[in-house]
Amino acid sequence: MDSLSSDVSYTPEEVAKILRISKFTVYEMIKRGELTAYRIGRKVRVEGADLESYKQKAKGVSIPISPIASPVISEQSNRYFQTDEGLVICGQDIVLDILTRHLEKRFPHIRFLRHYVGSIDGLLALYRGLANVVTTHLWDSDSDEYNIPFVRRMLPGHPACIINLVYRVEGFYVAKGNPKNIVSWGDLAKPDIRFVNRERGSGARVLLDEKLRIAGIKHNDIIGYEDEEMTHVAVASKVARGEADVGLGIEKAAMQVNNIDFIPLQKERYDLVVRKEDLEKPHFQALKSILNSPSFRNEVTGIGGYDISHMGQLLAEV
Repeated sequence: MDSLSSDVSYTPEEVAKILRISKFTVYEMIKRGELTAYRIGRKVRVEGADLESYKQKAKGVSIPISPIASPVISEQSNRYFQTDEGLVICGQDIVLDILTRHLEKRFPHIRFLRHYVGSIDGLLALYRGLANVVTTHLWDSDSDEYNIPFVRRMLPGHPACIINLVYRVEGFYVAKGNPKNIVSWGDLAKPDIRFVNRERGSGARVLLDEKLRIAGIKHNDIIGYEDEEMTHVAVASKVARGEADVGLGIEKAAMQVNNIDFIPLQKERYDLVVRKEDLEKPHFQALKSILNSPSFRNEVTGIGGYDISHMGQLLAEV
């Protein structure tokens, strides 16, 4: 098949057959933001134009990009979702998957698009008008504050509301028994320690870089600093396989991977950010209602690894 029709959409299984890869690889591509997709109810679809664009980029063909388009979220996604027909939700935590499922139950005929991107890319998408709800866990070392300083700087002139989703614990993933006794940020610079990093723009990467700056540790002093993975689970898995000695991520991922220990370092606030002008719209009111519903709270509590004590609270308007 040389080209794909822009008038049809494909299931992940059909995309897998076209690209001759597994459907699980397709889901990972969608999760990483490499392939644009959207949801209709519980079904995931990929537009023919987006699949063709991916194929051409993979071949090294230059694709014209609109000045307002984002490398994370396409302008075509913007046409689908910047209406009253649905929401684009950015973030990588499993809690967002649960939240999206609850929204789909409330609005079964509305599209909800999940984009698995880091905190900085999510805020940029919100600023560009290419997302409706984004999550962020960005620590500012100057104020010892989460998220508010970044939202204020990255959404200039666009009033936004910051609503807490959960609190999480960030820490080190190490081999079972912590054989190399890795307990502090300074240990990352030891010559016998191999590190695995998160991608640029993720909250974990920002936390790491801030801590290294404070400790006076240079990036090139850390073996594996340029070795990046896109998710907490991928980082933990690499440590479990013995391909790295330590990685940084949240406690929840450590619960999902065998043969590693978790060394807690810092409690972080994981917040939702929305434009203030959107907050009174029906979908956003439904979102606030879900955050305060016993069914959603019980489901999040049941999976473990999260503090929901401030869930749904409006923390700031910036």
